[in-house]
Formats: sequence, structure tokens, C-alpha cells
Amino acid sequence: MRYEGDIYRPPGEWKSYLLQCTVGCSNNTCTFCSMYKSKRYHTRPLADVLEDIQMAQNTFYRDTETVFLCDGDAIDLPAEYLFAVLDALYKAFPRLRRVTTYAGPLSTLRKSPQELRAIRQAGLQRAYLGVETGDDALLRHVKKGVGADGMLRAGQALVEAGFDLWAIVITGLEGGGREALEKNAALTAKMVNEMKPKHLSSMTLMPIEGTPLYEEVRRGELTLQTPFESLLEVRELVRQIELSGLHYTSNHASNYLPVKGTLKEDRARILAQLDEVIAARDPSLLRDDVYRRL
Repeated sequence: MRYEGDIYRPPGEWKSYLLQCTVGCSNNTCTFCSMYKSKRYHTRPLADVLEDIQMAQNTFYRDTETVFLCDGDAIDLPAEYLFAVLDALYKAFPRLRRVTTYAGPLSTLRKSPQELRAIRQAGLQRAYLGVETGDDALLRHVKKGVGADGMLRAGQALVEAGFDLWAIVITGLEGGGREALEKNAALTAKMVNEMKPKHLSSMTLMPIEGTPLYEEVRRGELTLQTPFESLLEVRELVRQIELSGLHYTSNHASNYLPVKGTLKEDRARILAQLDEVIAARDPSLLRDDVYRRL
């Protein structure tokens, strides 16, 4: 397949055919992210994308069941472009059951409810939304492109259009300290409760060299959480989520302790697991940093 630059996808899309429709990210200003900094954002010519689909059909991809549209934000594409891509995918792969993409909050808000609904009905089922935090000031500080109100409206728009929404948050963006983590957990849980995604993943902040956030840490402007503060924030987030049937994972490579389950059905079990490790304060119970390298 033909790709421009490095390609990224959510962990759950490791079996998917990765089809690059855009190059880079439509926002590309987030201070914690290094994924698309070497790319100039642009849309690939539709003819090239359709040709890639034909190439994939004629290779070992012919039995494809899932497709992830790259790069950072295929929702930013014109609706007619997406209709053409989705139509070609479902014609090329008879066993195709799911097409997914990252969704940016700004690009989502630029689409009308009618456009989002039509894109969903055309076969784009799942959208991964980097919510990061429910704290308005923090969202603006990390240059997400929207504040808390915009992020919530974007998530709700995707849910209302029928998308299988997968929200992603990052614990530790606010830095260390009990008061800060409790505030961030409460605001993030509130947003998740109002957004009502079907899936939620929490990742742990890992400053990446070359990013503005890394420089904040280096200059001493942001103090990183300790591993047990990180677990405490996860605990507070889980404790305050009131949704039922929410698929929750905190087992990304960045996380100190892999946990997953259904909220709020498995909340007591997850809290007990976290409480046991937090109370023990035993580093040997945590994922070693060797395995947390991204």
C-alpha cells in the first residue's frame, strides 16, 4: 500500500486495513502530541485513494473485515469524498463489517447534523475522539482547538448521528497533586457522563521529546504525577462515571496498571483492584517503564 510518512492508528485497529485518505492532522497543534509534526496537512486525491482500494482488493487484503481511515481526522473530508470512499470499500470487500476513523472536534463541528448522519449511514461506523480532559482551561492550554463546551458538542453530535463513539482521555495533563487530579477527574467524568460514548479509554501522560509539553516539563512548569497519583486519578474517574454499559479500558502501553471492564457494572471490581495497588504502594505491582515506552 502507498503511505506518506508514519501511520498511526488506535490500538484496537491492529487488524484493520489502514487506508490513508488525509495526510497529517487538521489541527496538529496539540502540545502533547508528536504524531504528525513532520507532515503538512492535505487531502490525498480521491483517484489515488480509490486506486489504493483496488490494489488492496487484489492482494491479501481481499478478505478485509475492518478498515481504518487515516491519518488524523478523516471526518474533515468533504462528505461527497467520504461517500465515494465508503462505497468503494463496501463493494471491494464483501466481508467488510466496520469502517472507522479518528474525529477531530473542530472538523466534527463544521459538519451539519445531516452530513454526519449521512456519513454514518454510508457506512462509517466508529469515530475515535480525543477528548483528553473535561477541563476547559486545560483543553485550551494544550491547544486542542476547542474548549470543554466545543468538545462536548462534538461528541454529542457524533452520538446523535449514530456513530459508535470511542472517547479517549489522558490522565496527568494537569500535573501532580491530589487537588489537581481530583478536579480533573471530576470534570472529565462529568463530560463523559454528558457525552455518552459507547467506549472510553484513559491513557497516562507521557511527555514526548520535541513537543511543547515536554519543554514545559523540562522547564519545571509542569510537574508530572507519580505513578500512584496516576492510579488515583483513574480511580476517581471510574468512581464518578454514572453511565451503564460503557466499555472502559485503561490498558494502553502508557498505563501503570492495566484495568478494563464495563461501567458502571464492573465499577466495584475495578475500584477494588486499584485500591489494593494504591494502598500497597509497591512499585513492583506496576508496569515497568521498559514496557511503557511508546
